Amino acid sequence: MSLRFIGIDPDTKTADSPTVWVNQEKKEIVFQGWKPDTELEAECAAFEVPGHAVGIPDDEAVIRIPARMVQMIREACDAVERADDR
Repeated sequence: MSLRFIGIDPDTKTADSPTVWVNQEKKEIVFQGWKPDTELEAECAAFEVPGHAVGIPDDEAVIRIPARMVQMIREACDAVERADDR
């Protein structure tokens, strides 16, 4: 796997570490974030999108990333797009 580290939450403590990477091989953005509380997860699971099943598939997860990491997420998006140019 060719993970490229993009950044970590600048307010991170020793245990908290929301992080952004790019998997250049698979052209994917990879997040490590906080688990949602049961209320948020239930709200996400109940959200209806036409043409899609309601719920969270077993192979997917809801995570939370702080808004202060937006610039890192943009950088990850740019890196994935540049991977297409190779």
